[in-house]
Amino acid sequence: MATTPKTAHEGFTLAELLVSVCVLLIIVFFVAQLMTTSTAITRPGNKHISTDTQARAVLDRIGLDLAQMLKRTDVDYYVKQPVNYNGHNNGHGWGRKIQTGQQGSDQIAFFTQVPGYYPAGAQSAISLVAYRVNQGSTSNPAWMRLERLAKGLRSNGADPGNGNNQIFPIVFSPGQISTKCNGGPCGAWGGPWAPAINNNTTCTTGTNNSNNSCDPNYEVIGPGVFRFEYYYVLKTGLATDIPWDRTILTSQTSITSPVSIGLNAVEAISVVIAVIDPDGRALMDANAAAGNASLLDLASDLADFSTAPGRGIGNQNKYIGGVEASWEATIDTWASTGLTSVPNSVPKAVASAIKIYSRTFDLKTLPTF
Repeated sequence: MATTPKTAHEGFTLAELLVSVCVLLIIVFFVAQLMTTSTAITRPGNKHISTDTQARAVLDRIGLDLAQMLKRTDVDYYVKQPVNYNGHNNGHGWGRKIQTGQQGSDQIAFFTQVPGYYPAGAQSAISLVAYRVNQGSTSNPAWMRLERLAKGLRSNGADPGNGNNQIFPIVFSPGQISTKCNGGPCGAWGGPWAPAINNNTTCTTGTNNSNNSCDPNYEVIGPGVFRFEYYYVLKTGLATDIPWDRTILTSQTSITSPVSIGLNAVEAISVVIAVIDPDGRALMDANAAAGNASLLDLASDLADFSTAPGRGIGNQNKYIGGVEASWEATIDTWASTGLTSVPNSVPKAVASAIKIYSRTFDLKTLPTF
């Protein structure tokens, strides 16, 4: 019987092993690159989701408040205008920096038919609502965060006295919000809501004066919102930083002088906010502690709607979307150079994560002008 001769077991040659190892290394390299790229894409995406969610909640809240605003000529508004407004001390546009005695972000306060904080008793259906970015003190937990005040009002005409935490009644008369107390007592007819129109480091409890910025009814609704700006879209089609058309009301100096016009010349209010994610804010806080740029420096570099301080003439961004375009260009500068206009250094990663949002709210005011 014939037998088949045994053959030696075949194996991989050294060249084949080297080729296999090289192929395996290439595959591992591509997988690692894919994971790194996915992480790099996902991380900014998550940051943008955070800012998107926050901006949507803030703008929705502002929209609800404005939709219920009392639109009358015999009630007061604390809005951006050439006089009776402290938000910019009539603008800080020159050089895109906050000047001495001026605030960075806009402020707004108005009466609206939304619920407000009220301890007990005869609460009316009307509240005083105000918005501001707190720029009082770096030791304040709310510093450089968007705050909302919602203060419930009485439904009777009782004057509760001078205390800054008293619950005042709603009074249909101009000058109730923006009229200062000038350091003295304030009653229901003397501008009792100083916290709604001030934004400084002084926090005097138990009194009601022009320097009092504190109120227990303020709450942070935008922890990442460090810049707040708004402008008006008039019924004449103009976008402007004052709530009337100067070509029609040539002698008007405020919404109450020489005649009380309220916001009847305004078709809509456009709100623009700058939002930073929590990680970026932590980096900016550490950056400021090291003597570099702070969030206030960033807010200072974001120009007002009009670059001519409060006068509405010359070098304006007088079109819808102009503020947003200006802010985006400034953020691109931070991201590319790492410097503010001081100049102070800012982490480029922070700048690239800041996002700008805007929304226009129709006021549906009466077609008076």
